[in-house]
Amino acid sequence: MSQVICRETGKNPTLAVIWLHGLGADGNDFVPIVPELKLPADCAVRFLFPTASSIPVTINGGFVMPAWYDILSLDGDQRQVDEAGIIKSRELVRQLIAEQNAAGIPSHRIVIAGFSQGGAIAWTTALTHPEPLAGIIALSTYLPSLALIQRDLNAANVKLPMLAAHGSHDDVVPMSMGLQARTTVEALGGQVEWQQYPMAHAVCLEEIRHIGQWLAQRCRESS
Repeated sequence: MSQVICRETGKNPTLAVIWLHGLGADGNDFVPIVPELKLPADCAVRFLFPTASSIPVTINGGFVMPAWYDILSLDGDQRQVDEAGIIKSRELVRQLIAEQNAAGIPSHRIVIAGFSQGGAIAWTTALTHPEPLAGIIALSTYLPSLALIQRDLNAANVKLPMLAAHGSHDDVVPMSMGLQARTTVEALGGQVEWQQYPMAHAVCLEEIRHIGQWLAQRCRESS
């Protein structure tokens, strides 16, 4: 993780959001959406946008790019992934959580968000974090290793507020993978708020505004 971009929407934030980018992108990718969330003036949030380390990615011919873990193969809605890489990235997110704890924002006021591969790390980190968090935002993503989640699951975090969204025309991470993640998490005892949009592997303004409303609710809960 080479850098972490920080943006705050007000003084003395009461909520932090750790937002993880997709494969081949970087921490700058989602910075522009912060003002588009249209958060209320009394909702002070600290957004953290880390960049993954650059590693060779097998499915891309070994090309080196920012990635939270290696993807060894893909076939439709099936992915073979490097679990050790997932665990390493989870530890990086846990370090960011600990840094926010030290800065005065407790774990139960921290949301883990991510898009695509970053969303896979968001699901994994949040469901297995040893302390309760504030919520999960999983965008156009999937569960990369159910075995890892089942092994390290924290039952308290299955009860977190969860927002999952997906494009119905996604040809990179088929929406069936997002729906399977939702079904699996609900089978574990969670309740997932699901949103879908007529788009490809992307985010849209309607989705961003809905995320803003969802985060505003988390702000009210943390104040």
